[in-house]
Amino acid sequence: MKTDPTGAPGPTGGRETRASVCLASYRGGRYIKEQLESILTQLGPDDELVIVDDASPDNTVEQIRTFQDGRIRLIEAAVNQGYVRSFEQAALAAKGEYILLADQDDVWVPGRLELMIGALQASRVVATNFDVLGGGPRPNIPRLRDKDSRRHAANILGILVGYRAYYGCGMGFRRDMLPVFTPVPRYLDESHDLWLAICGNLAGSMRHLDESTLMRRIHDDNATPRSWRSLSVILRARIMLLRCIAQAWRRLRRPS
Repeated sequence: MKTDPTGAPGPTGGRETRASVCLASYRGGRYIKEQLESILTQLGPDDELVIVDDASPDNTVEQIRTFQDGRIRLIEAAVNQGYVRSFEQAALAAKGEYILLADQDDVWVPGRLELMIGALQASRVVATNFDVLGGGPRPNIPRLRDKDSRRHAANILGILVGYRAYYGCGMGFRRDMLPVFTPVPRYLDESHDLWLAICGNLAGSMRHLDESTLMRRIHDDNATPRSWRSLSVILRARIMLLRCIAQAWRRLRRPS
């Protein structure tokens, strides 16, 4: 394992990095080892796992360090910056052609990596489904369907009204999408996954996979908000998403 305090890309050993898995960790000591094991078993010698730890106060970093694996690059944030900034930092540090996002407390389904890389051959952004670890109830949100992949306007509308669910833990993108995805808008303090989905749909290059590619652990410490929201909070979120749509549109149309 390599410790990288700066987040700068390191040497590749003379080979190009194929895939980078980007994981943001914070207070994940209880579950992170199981997730890392499920990821590392799928990585090849030319893949990497970039972890940005967001100044965890528990034993998360110690758990990560138990893996003596040169494909892991650990970046330790000096101060807590929030999971959106941590994912952004990991993506910017990634060296791979394919960048896949992962949460710290889920478990990857075997075959996920190759399935998503296969989808990214023809599309710039891919999004998949998940099942709940332990067979618990899944959030009452429609699953993504492959047949909706090219319905970009409907997907954008679905994001705005809340029925098209994109979860970052099930998403990935090609490196040529990085200049659109980053920098993540400063006003965006949650929902980096919806930002990525907006970018992919506006680019006309989004792929939904019918398959579930991970087992999601639902618990009180999950970063995804699940509690009831007031009308004012909902309106603020919708305005934020409209700003995201406008900003992504401008980025996609600027000269390369």
